[in-house]
Amino acid sequence: MTYLDHAATSPPRREVLEAVWPYLTQVTGNPSSAHEAGRAAKAGLDAARQAIADVLGARPGEVVLTAGGTEADNLAVTGIATAAPRGRHVVVSAIEHPAVLETARALRRSGFALDVVGVDADGVVDVEQLRALVRPDTTLVSVMYANNEIGTVQPLAEVSAVCRPLGVPLHTDAVQAAAHLPLDVDALGVDALSASAHKFGGLRGAGFLWVRSSVPLEPLLHGGGQERGRRSGTTDVASAVGTAVALHGAQAVRAAEAERLTALRERLVEGVLASVPGARLTGSRTRRLPGHASFCFAGVGGEAVLAELEGHGIACSSGSACSADSEDASHVLLATGLDADLARTAVRFTLGPTSTAEDVEAVLRVLPAAVRTAGGR
Repeated sequence: MTYLDHAATSPPRREVLEAVWPYLTQVTGNPSSAHEAGRAAKAGLDAARQAIADVLGARPGEVVLTAGGTEADNLAVTGIATAAPRGRHVVVSAIEHPAVLETARALRRSGFALDVVGVDADGVVDVEQLRALVRPDTTLVSVMYANNEIGTVQPLAEVSAVCRPLGVPLHTDAVQAAAHLPLDVDALGVDALSASAHKFGGLRGAGFLWVRSSVPLEPLLHGGGQERGRRSGTTDVASAVGTAVALHGAQAVRAAEAERLTALRERLVEGVLASVPGARLTGSRTRRLPGHASFCFAGVGGEAVLAELEGHGIACSSGSACSADSEDASHVLLATGLDADLARTAVRFTLGPTSTAEDVEAVLRVLPAAVRTAGGR
């Protein structure tokens, strides 16, 4: 199988599996317990939290361990918006992951005002429109670091320059970015950052939310008071350890991998545009994740192309894995100005640690005929 769907999930790194094994078989105490077994688990948990914080340039106490990116996004949007004393108004970008968009809409149903800031044809957020939307009662702005469907990287420093002088907390969904882009939170200018471990070689069902210590956060889960009262529930020590190891591993090779994946991506993009009539690259050509190549093929259903490719042993996707069963046109592509019919033709190739030049050439050999067959031509 030629696997080119790393934006959906990437396989665990070998060092992650080796690191978590002792916490599944030997160090099995509850980290909240006072006995020796609990203390051993807590030591592992504390080390993992410190390691994550080191990558972010943050304090360990600012890291909230979660069950993945969706929980981290929900906690950030609801937790910050409802805890802030400023008012009841939130602003999100039009291309956010549903974990942010649907949470913001839920806030609107509970009485918050919600504004959605648009993007240009490349999927880059309109900073001037954002500036006009932010109000004295704005409690949160959420703009993702990089988009999962089209790969566009957002100008967070410019967004921060709007929010920070006004004292408005800025959250970024960094789920897709964490494997490929720098994560120093001060350099990014953000106040909260969400990540999901399985996108950068950790375990599924694990992630974290970093929240600046000066930003109030109302918990979603109440009960045992774990995570300094911000996320109750017995912490999964093994997953936390795996997340820390995976994050360090991904960031350690980030620059070299970015160069390698960008070269593979450019070969794929140029090859597809040259060999498939009418192929259209979606997202920005330059402000793009290193291993991300997404296209629309006019008049050809994206799902039909996927089926043809899978028949040749190539796994990719039509967009977000979270909405793979939906026939609705992508809200991300619609926000960039594509019409619904063209948006339904989307196909996304995302490269990762296991991807090779041979994988790219396999796609280029098969894709032109796959598109013709899928389109009945």
